[in-house]
Amino acid sequence: MGKDKGFLEYNRKEPGYRPPEERLKDYSAVELEPDEANIYEQAARCMECGIPFCHGYGCPLSNIIPDFNELLYKGDWEEALRILLSTNNFPEFTGRLCPAPCEAACVAGINSSPVTIRQIELALIEKGFEKGYIKPFPPVRTTGKKVAVIGSGPAGLAVADMINRAGYYVTVFEAAEKPGGLMRYGIPDFKIEKRIIERRIALMEKEGVVFETGVTAGTDISEKYLKKRFDATCLACGARKPRDLAIDGRDLEGVHFALDYLVQQNKKNSGEKIVFENEISATGKNVVVIGGGDTGSDCLGTALRQGAETVTQLEILPKPPEKRPPETPWPLWPAILRTTHAHKEGGTRKWSVTTTRFEGLKGKVKKLHCAEVKWEKTEERYIPVEIPGTEFEIDADLIILAMGFTGAGNKKLINDFGLKTDNRGNLPSNKNSMTEVEGIFTAGDMNTGQSLIVRAIDSARKTAIEIINYLELEKSI
Repeated sequence: MGKDKGFLEYNRKEPGYRPPEERLKDYSAVELEPDEANIYEQAARCMECGIPFCHGYGCPLSNIIPDFNELLYKGDWEEALRILLSTNNFPEFTGRLCPAPCEAACVAGINSSPVTIRQIELALIEKGFEKGYIKPFPPVRTTGKKVAVIGSGPAGLAVADMINRAGYYVTVFEAAEKPGGLMRYGIPDFKIEKRIIERRIALMEKEGVVFETGVTAGTDISEKYLKKRFDATCLACGARKPRDLAIDGRDLEGVHFALDYLVQQNKKNSGEKIVFENEISATGKNVVVIGGGDTGSDCLGTALRQGAETVTQLEILPKPPEKRPPETPWPLWPAILRTTHAHKEGGTRKWSVTTTRFEGLKGKVKKLHCAEVKWEKTEERYIPVEIPGTEFEIDADLIILAMGFTGAGNKKLINDFGLKTDNRGNLPSNKNSMTEVEGIFTAGDMNTGQSLIVRAIDSARKTAIEIINYLELEKSI
């Protein structure tokens, strides 16, 4: 695919980022968009693999990557985009936010560097909007049946998109003021500007999807309301229960969950007129972020933009190697050190660190007590064990807990439907994506647990097909 031996002729080249001194002054996107000439070269690097692991193994959506790379290289952007959209509802989201497991499985990456697949996807969808290839396509026929989707994150949006295109009336209920879920409120603008989400929402509305915002299912509308007015309901409320840290001092003022912190800044950026009961700001403060993942990185970047005095990010896991270790060989997702744009903007990272307690003064947090850990293997798993004599303290006026999520969102709605979560806090379903209640389906992180946006879309596409099959079967009875 691409150019014959193009992977030998061209090197991997990414568009890069705006300079740190510039981007720290605003919340605009930090990553530059790829230029057209470079995209042709990167598509040319796609090898004529015997087995394209990027497509069959790496991508949860099974994007047909070699085909759209070849079409793009030949200049047929419209057909390449059609191929991409046949498997991915929202390349503009994944192209900005996906960590690209497809690239980790790229055959070119065995001895060289992988094809910039994520950037190619992003270039394709943006070219589609620019050239008018992306336009509203309302369903040519409607069935008269109605489906409710609870939640407007990537999973909820993908379910709504698929079902609407199949000719069903779809209403998406969202508790927040605007659609987009955590993609809008939990991910900073410097990773995805909200105009990108608004552009897609506007397109879906023109295609017939109805969005009802400011409506909390389980409170404003009940299970009885949904069952009476809709032929099927899909619960896609995400995994929004944050993992907590049950240690002394947890109740001190100045200790907050990452989502609360990020949501506030995103609402400010979007101009939502909200008075916060407890406004969280890093301005002039010593900030500690507990959690070394993407959410922790988002908090780091946000704190730096707010003018924090210092920012320290703690991770309990050991520091990963910079090169792919033998434990995660190709085409597995490599357990390597990942340095985001936010890490390059400032702050300090520490690995193999556990927090033992918070200390405060007059009810406000002032420092953390920490210790280094080593990981020891038990019969069942590895566990962190404190190393005696490694205790230390960190001054902190603001502590942000960014340790991931442990369960499905909207417990009131789950209880309203008489559903039960599993031992991981997720809402289970059968092989047809249906919960234990007839006609009630689930998709995305609410069902699978916290994961990638690309996996949420994949889950949603499968659920949408099952909902359509269910409604078609009902119609035939």
